[in-house]
Amino acid sequence: MPDPALMRLPAAPDVVAPDGSDVRVLLGLSAGGMAHFELAPGRVSKAVTHRTVEEIWYIVAGRGEMWRKFANRETIDTLEPGVCLTLPLGVHFQFRCQGDEPLAAVAVTMPPWPGEGEAILVDGVWAPTE
Repeated sequence: MPDPALMRLPAAPDVVAPDGSDVRVLLGLSAGGMAHFELAPGRVSKAVTHRTVEEIWYIVAGRGEMWRKFANRETIDTLEPGVCLTLPLGVHFQFRCQGDEPLAAVAVTMPPWPGEGEAILVDGVWAPTE
């Protein structure tokens, strides 16, 4: 069993996600991991789907939209602080930042992010800038 952990949000991103957003890796446990995602004003992510992980996102700053496609259903939802959404296994998704401040979300990935090759590029609804 791991020791309880504590950390602060890193000042700079650790990596760039396959969708093009900046990622600050937070804490994790055996069943899941947490990260902070940020997309700059006017930017549009690449559309992706995941091979093995599911995610729950909670928007903490900024404004934008999230496109999600699953089976025969597509939605475009408004993203703003306080919004929480899920990305079940197999869903295609793409997001964009609208407004003057970065779009920022804290997300839990279950199981923990396995690394390169997890995200698969798919066709989205917007032209990506990332």
